[in-house]
Amino acid sequence: MATMQEPQLALPHKLILDGREKLTMDGVKDIESFDENMVVLQTVRGTLIVHGEGLHLQMLSLDGGQVAVDGKVDALTYEDITHQGGLFSRLFGG
Repeated sequence: MATMQEPQLALPHKLILDGREKLTMDGVKDIESFDENMVVLQTVRGTLIVHGEGLHLQMLSLDGGQVAVDGKVDALTYEDITHQGGLFSRLFGG
């Protein structure tokens, strides 16, 4: 009997950070928001928040699950897939 793979794990998830200036990602399902200081992405492994300065989306291919971000990356933070609440409650703990 064959086992079914969970849908959220179907895409591989890989991050490559080159010199804190270029972040390339696979396994991205959606982009919730972005500006010069923060990018919030839905990945196959949960919500990923990228903090930094001068952040710009250089490549976006949601069909292939690929995203590239340029700028100074200060922090990468994951939240679990099962997290409840909206964007503001996640960011500000409300």
